[in-house]
Amino acid sequence: MRLYRFFWKLFHIFFSVFFRWQVIGVEHIPKEGPVILCSNHISVLDPPLIGSCFRRKIHYMAKEELFRIPVLSFLIKKFGAFPVKRGVGDRTALRSALQLLEQGKLFGIFPEGTRSKDGRLGKGYTGVGLIVHKSDAPVIPVAIIGSYRLFQPLTVVFGKPIDFYQQRAMSASADTYKLTTEKIMAEIQTLLDRHRL
Repeated sequence: MRLYRFFWKLFHIFFSVFFRWQVIGVEHIPKEGPVILCSNHISVLDPPLIGSCFRRKIHYMAKEELFRIPVLSFLIKKFGAFPVKRGVGDRTALRSALQLLEQGKLFGIFPEGTRSKDGRLGKGYTGVGLIVHKSDAPVIPVAIIGSYRLFQPLTVVFGKPIDFYQQRAMSASADTYKLTTEKIMAEIQTLLDRHRL
């Protein structure tokens, strides 16, 4: 935890000094209990950027290839990341996410599964919809707006928790997970449109 706090301070200073950093809606994040953060993905700096906005530790899925790099693997594990095989239904990663939420942790995920090449929001994978239905955790959409160019505006917007009462009342199915994922992506797009410079 000390290492996490050290890098939290380091990145907090970095984003504060080198970017025109603005954080909106952080009050929507509960101070304790399980939470699912769903964000668009535009840079490798997205995880530390979101993590620098508040004190709670975020646990992320990260592509398994990163865990094959010795020093990087050690660091991202300390930061709370766990591996996921992209492009397949990784049940081990799913169980890890659900266990974290059962423990009252904060879980972050990029539903697009990879970084956007043009900055536009892509299609979300239905795995996030499955996680939402398997847990009772509130879902908070997150929008990252900016280009990560030095001294240029960089904004992180946390939306209000999304109400999934109707979806959770539906029977579990691929169609239900798809509808849930689409609703999450629509909320992220709304934040992007509302706050884009």
